[in-house]
Amino acid sequence: MNATKSKLIFHLLAIITVAIWGTTFVSTKILIQHGLSPSEIFFYRFTLAYVCMWSISYKKLFANNIKDELLFLLAGLCGGTIYFITENTALGITLASNVSLIVCTSPILTTFLSYLFKRKEPFTRHLLYGSFMALIGVGFVVFNGSFILKINPLGDILSLTAALMWAFYCLILKQLDSRYSTLFITRKVFFYGILTILPVFLFRPLHWNHSLMLQPLVWGNLLFLGIVASMICFIAWNACVKELGAVQSTNYIYIIPLVTLLTSSIIIDEKITLVAIAGCALILCGVYLAERKTNPTFETKSQTTI
Repeated sequence: MNATKSKLIFHLLAIITVAIWGTTFVSTKILIQHGLSPSEIFFYRFTLAYVCMWSISYKKLFANNIKDELLFLLAGLCGGTIYFITENTALGITLASNVSLIVCTSPILTTFLSYLFKRKEPFTRHLLYGSFMALIGVGFVVFNGSFILKINPLGDILSLTAALMWAFYCLILKQLDSRYSTLFITRKVFFYGILTILPVFLFRPLHWNHSLMLQPLVWGNLLFLGIVASMICFIAWNACVKELGAVQSTNYIYIIPLVTLLTSSIIIDEKITLVAIAGCALILCGVYLAERKTNPTFETKSQTTI
């Protein structure tokens, strides 16, 4: 197989991976509609992913020092527990397409936070214009609720919170990725995500509904989220990054909201309006414009636990 055909295969693999990630918002919303709580969905998903990760990453148990172990804990809290609880809760009260679009602003938030804390990211015109364009798009998406009369603004606020948590998660990973393998980092994030969700069950106990779990639609979506979207897609994505490079692979992330918008319309009958389409276009164009002119080292590590 020549180099061109090999590259083409990895391009197709990247597209398939992000397309699968784009459907996870709809899959999660289906589980919520069947009675699972956001915390239960997160727990089951991360537990499945963690068990699967042990099959390929099991030799190293702990970080090199206590500081790094605490960073892994913080990564699991921000990129795991808080991120998914806010995102999953938002999916219960607003449109899946809205959540996907608003969370897509996290790369811009990552850049702003990296500049705020490290002062290493320059504020270019492209960054400012792109950020402003994306924020207008977010406004369009939120404003769309006044037309379709189904949205609680709290859902959009929670989506923005999830995007912010993902941005913090990115910055934490940047302090770890040079010292640990990607598989080890991801396994540790899954572990601490599970650990930090446990206190939530003290206030809202985890209930195992046997009849609910026997429903094919329920266990099928849980297997999809835990094994396919978290485990298999993670391995595929890392192969693409290794072969195509960080910047070229990450550009495919912008497909995710488009996939969510389409699948939410087809599978759960969410209405697509012109306002939503306009907001989608502005967010995607804004994020793309801002990220194309920023430091690429902050891009790919933000995508490991989608």
